Amino acid sequence: MKILVTMKRVADPDNANKVKISGDATQVTSEGLEWKPNPFDEYGVEAALRILEDGVGSGKLRGEVVVVTIGPEEVTQQIRQCLAMGADRGILVSGDDDKLDAMIVARTMAKLVEKEQPDLVIMGKQAVDGDSNQASQMLAEILGWPQATFAGHVEAPEDLSSLTVTREVDGGAAKVKVAFPAVLSVDLRIVTPTGVNNNVATGKDYQEGPRYASLRGIMKAKKKPIDKLTLDDLGVDQTLQVRTVSFTQPAARSAGVILETVQELVQKLQDEAKVL
Repeated sequence: MKILVTMKRVADPDNANKVKISGDATQVTSEGLEWKPNPFDEYGVEAALRILEDGVGSGKLRGEVVVVTIGPEEVTQQIRQCLAMGADRGILVSGDDDKLDAMIVARTMAKLVEKEQPDLVIMGKQAVDGDSNQASQMLAEILGWPQATFAGHVEAPEDLSSLTVTREVDGGAAKVKVAFPAVLSVDLRIVTPTGVNNNVATGKDYQEGPRYASLRGIMKAKKKPIDKLTLDDLGVDQTLQVRTVSFTQPAARSAGVILETVQELVQKLQDEAKVL
């Protein structure tokens, strides 16, 4: 079985308060911030490894996990991080974030699916910079494949013939079954200790969150192949559907006030907040 997993590099979300807007308000700048794999994409890599693993933490897979990204040459560092987790190889498609939108990402992935012929594509539900949550749905539509979005738990039979996916929806959860080939987007709970059950890996549960790369994994990742392509190589239509006009900082929050009595609180709720 072959699984393609998308990965986008993003500025460290733990330092989001340091992100600035350029003087002409046309772009968000991230100078001085560390680049990291998008967290939801990292969850996707972990989910792929768990689906194919033949034992909890064994590192031996019953198939191939291929990590795909679109970006500059420097993004190979983040690909290597995913390879150190246990993925088999990477694909880097040269591209510039300023010239991409969700549709171009979906078109690119469709071309790679045609080239690689995977059984499953796993994507993070969204990137923490753009937060658009569109690419996986667009890809499934282009391919005409079944999809399951916002996956919080997946179960695969021993023969890997399908996936039963528990999706997080408003007010609860929905369980769906998808046959391969398919597109899956994952949510946070996919990396809980019991987020993936492949009915083969046995023993103790997985740790909370994506696995840490071992020293051995880091050393092996240096030798794993990363294929390099361009959008033109793949014949991708690069027409943008979305154009960002400008960025603005969120309004600063006003200082709070200390009220002495309940009557003052009620008065402000009535006259200022107008919620009573």
